Amino acid sequence: MGLLEFSKLPINTLVGADWKTFNQITQGRQIDAAYKGKYRLTKAVCRLLSVLKPLQDSRYEKLLAQKPLEHDPVFILGHWRSGTTFMHNVFSCDKHFGYNTTYQTVFPHLMMWGQPFFKKNMSWLMPDKRPTDNMELAVDLPQEEEFALANMMPYTYYNFWFLPKHMQEYADKYLLFDDISDEELKVFEEVFTKLIKISLWNTQGTQFLSKNPPHTGRVKELVKMFPNAKFIYLIRNPYTVFESTRSFFTNTIQPLKLQDISNEELQENILSVYAKLYHKYEADKHFIPEGNLVEVKFEDYETNAFDLTQEIYQKLSIPGFDEARKDIEAYVNKKKGYKKNKYQYKPETVELVEKHWSFALDQWGYKL
Repeated sequence: MGLLEFSKLPINTLVGADWKTFNQITQGRQIDAAYKGKYRLTKAVCRLLSVLKPLQDSRYEKLLAQKPLEHDPVFILGHWRSGTTFMHNVFSCDKHFGYNTTYQTVFPHLMMWGQPFFKKNMSWLMPDKRPTDNMELAVDLPQEEEFALANMMPYTYYNFWFLPKHMQEYADKYLLFDDISDEELKVFEEVFTKLIKISLWNTQGTQFLSKNPPHTGRVKELVKMFPNAKFIYLIRNPYTVFESTRSFFTNTIQPLKLQDISNEELQENILSVYAKLYHKYEADKHFIPEGNLVEVKFEDYETNAFDLTQEIYQKLSIPGFDEARKDIEAYVNKKKGYKKNKYQYKPETVELVEKHWSFALDQWGYKL
């Protein structure tokens, strides 16, 4: 158990942003009265740590900036709470993969300089379980990269965690890349490539393994950046996804937000963003070259993770399964007794999902 409880963090994850990014995200935005103390403390720590950023920048330019990627990434896609974390953990047992770590999500500018000191302190302070599903948390475990990107540039969807009143605006522009400028897209490409190179250097991998739900809305751009990237799209029962996402967002946003948002507003946003993400993926998945996409139902994967992992490797021509076989099998066997949250679908939940997400229920054949 870490020293701090997740729900009572005195600062939010913007402490790890560079000074320019922090100001670009918060400039002109309303900070509600209840969170001004958290905002000021986060800003002060961010300002202090930002003076160390040039040390990493210098080392990055010297060691990694001109180094080409050996392989295009493997992207695990799917709406939040679709089982992407479990699959990410399974695939990351393969040592040829590199990935973004939990520490890196918060301190992406303190990776190539000062990491041992800051990581030790973060490990001491942070909780050891995720608040919504009891999944293990640790500084070196694989983690989705959107929080890291949010600390490296202002053009990410995860700005909504801090400024939830603008959630739909961030969704349209930075989740779906609608109305995003060419200049902003260029920054996204440069920053994401930088994150990948640092992640591979840090974890000593040769191919980047991405698990990042927001990438589900960016398939067209990702294929443009990485023409031979591999994509795995996870599908899960929409009734479960709704209940789980509502719980996850409601709990996770508490220590991060700098603005108030009602549970009703958050629920409306979840219903809307799910639909937008679903339709954007369906519209853009044809850009993925033949043989580079596998779609999997999470319920099937959870039941038979080892065999389906091997099958995915074969279908996508991903190297390394034989070498990783024992580690993957050991991890999957260890997780067989894991107790998940169980969801009881209330009548209003069933009504909301069937009213707003019937397209997914129909396409994927989920029924109560």
